[in-house]
Amino acid sequence: MIDQSDILAALRWHVDIGCDEAIGDEPLDWATLAARPAVARAPAGASALPPAAARPAPASRSAFGGPSGASMFGAPVTADLPLGASEAGASARARAAEARSLEELEAALRAFDGCPLKATAMNTVFADGNPAADIMLIGEAPGEDEDRQGKPFVGVSGKLLDRMLAQVGLDRGTVYISNILPWRPPGNRSPTQAEIAACLPFLERHVELIGPKVLVPLGGTSAKTLLNRAEGITRLRGRWFDYASPGLPGPVPVLPMLHPAYLLRNPIAKREAWRDLLTLRQRFPG
Repeated sequence: MIDQSDILAALRWHVDIGCDEAIGDEPLDWATLAARPAVARAPAGASALPPAAARPAPASRSAFGGPSGASMFGAPVTADLPLGASEAGASARARAAEARSLEELEAALRAFDGCPLKATAMNTVFADGNPAADIMLIGEAPGEDEDRQGKPFVGVSGKLLDRMLAQVGLDRGTVYISNILPWRPPGNRSPTQAEIAACLPFLERHVELIGPKVLVPLGGTSAKTLLNRAEGITRLRGRWFDYASPGLPGPVPVLPMLHPAYLLRNPIAKREAWRDLLTLRQRFPG
């Protein structure tokens, strides 16, 4: 009989590593799938292989080293295998380039299977706000509330962002908001470089279709991705940069700012955030 304390310990372990939602109706025992029958040891001096005539014909091998139609764990494999990092990036770039409108881009993103985060997310979080706005804000990735509602910045940090924008006469009717990633990483962990690379072509095309007068990356991941720089957000914030893309008529000014979630953890940094908002409005008062 299984001890209840062992079950609770297993649950705590899954929560600690970021597994906060079940994605299957029934639990799957991977240890059982990975089990292999023991191979009998041949007597000393005897060949470990049966005579050639008795050997079965070799099975075709899959890309993962197992028999065709099976994974390395013995479970069946369908034809829809996850794309590798380079394949995912190439597929995303091709799909994004074909989009001629925001509606087409969103449809292409929802049909894209090159990022494994899609399998664990509840919703594809595309954007919110006014597509005709001059200011485009770009966050990192959806959180739990965003994943449930399908909109960016609707949780606690989103409410703080709304209050920040209101202080300088802005709201969701006068800005446009999106994220680097459209799917929530499990446990709100930081995105990996492979995940960012798979989704970046969609964001780049997103910026081209909006054609904003200014980009405001919120947080370090967004700023470093857009600007292709290694510095942290505390060094990048409050400074003007340029963002260029082939689909834009010219470089777009970029003003990195601190992420609202960072401000919730470090209230003293709201002073710098206020300065950055004033800098933004001084350059773009409309």
